[in-house]
Amino acid sequence: MYDVLIIGAGVSGCAAARELSRYKLKIGVLEKGEDVCSGTSKANSGIVHAGFDARPGSLMARLNVEGNALMEELSQTLDFPFRRNGSLVLCFEKENEGVLEKLRAQGEANRVPGLRILSGDEARAMEPHLSREVTAALYAPTGGIVCPFGITIALAENACTNGVEFFFNTEVKKVEKMKEGYRLVTDKETYETRCVINAAGVYADVFHNMVSEKKLHITPRKGEYYLLDRSTGDFVDKTIFQLPGKFGKGVLVTPTVHGNILVGPTATDISDKEGTNTTRQGLEEVAVKAARSVDGLPLRQVITSFAGLRAHEDGSEFIVEEVSEAPGFFDCAGMESPGLSSAPAVGKLLEKLVTEKLHPEKKETFVETRKDVVNPFLLPDDERNELIRRHPEYGNVICRCETVTEGQIIDAIRRPLGARSLDGVKRRTRAGMGRCQAGFCSPKTMEILAREWKVPMDQITKCGGNSRLILGVNKDRLHEED
Repeated sequence: MYDVLIIGAGVSGCAAARELSRYKLKIGVLEKGEDVCSGTSKANSGIVHAGFDARPGSLMARLNVEGNALMEELSQTLDFPFRRNGSLVLCFEKENEGVLEKLRAQGEANRVPGLRILSGDEARAMEPHLSREVTAALYAPTGGIVCPFGITIALAENACTNGVEFFFNTEVKKVEKMKEGYRLVTDKETYETRCVINAAGVYADVFHNMVSEKKLHITPRKGEYYLLDRSTGDFVDKTIFQLPGKFGKGVLVTPTVHGNILVGPTATDISDKEGTNTTRQGLEEVAVKAARSVDGLPLRQVITSFAGLRAHEDGSEFIVEEVSEAPGFFDCAGMESPGLSSAPAVGKLLEKLVTEKLHPEKKETFVETRKDVVNPFLLPDDERNELIRRHPEYGNVICRCETVTEGQIIDAIRRPLGARSLDGVKRRTRAGMGRCQAGFCSPKTMEILAREWKVPMDQITKCGGNSRLILGVNKDRLHEED
């Protein structure tokens, strides 16, 4: 019997796990993927929104602004990359400049600090590549960028260090009410718990509807992106939006915390909750719309494209509450943009709701901080040389594009919730995220994974499940060649 079981190891579920790990509670996280950050949280814009575009008085507006304010301190405490680079919302027609004024007034009602309306020339002074079409822009200095993998893994590792159990490759099939608490039937085992946190992303409606007559409906909203090489990283400094429309904030152009440029997303409502394929039509739309914001966007430097899904709730609102007819069942649903920005505040709200229900004692041994994988190339020369002298694997570069060493990959594997796949290593170290997109480093990374986990190479996967890169060895053929 658990005190709390969390369905989903995305950023919201991991934020809740981390905050609740402060208490003397038995907590588990059930995740159908092979790692944390395997669903919605892994494929988004990495934007920490200032909070001016959510409806005043909404939970979305409140949690966005609170989450934004918490992000900087949290990034220092848990050692993940975050930068407050500011954002611009562009207007292209004089007659629409009133919309910028409305956005500013809305942001001020949401208590977003420092909002200013700039002329087109003032905006271009900040961002020289802005289109000559830009007549005005809303500047939000508190906007930021974060690594979606970095924050989610940091929250999860810290929760694990503080006693939270994580069960991967474990898909919840059914939620059943018991006399006291809930029974969660998975494809492996059955778990019982006093409380459930439903942080299942695009599947949150499925689990809500198993315990409530008041039905919830989540629409997967697909967004397609281009990622540009790090050689383009100084093309823009601010996150550049266009005036928002019916389906959200539109196509953006933004730097990432790792020095790339990200362009996208589209916004297409689909029915397939696993529909993360890219399309020619979608990517062409991204290119055309982004070109209106900036001149000379270097799309010849694209190194990959990808798509992610946002969990759009019919009322366009976050739902973070106890289900009225299901005591102890807490929804964390509709976490579309600005869900990533709001995650620190979402975790604290769920902490408040659950602890008011269970009245647990706080731990005296809670570990507040966490350190990321050591990057030897960020150390002073004398410290790096001493590290390599003591641990020569930190001098053996495996990924040339991102300059990732064997030591960093070993660290990523041996950490709490260590990497078990190529994507797991990639999310923790960036090995495979560079220009060649793992074309060079995959074999060496697989060798290290196989050695550390003491399994054959053909058991190593790209992202869990059946995503094996080596299907086996023909021993007879090897003997023939001998």
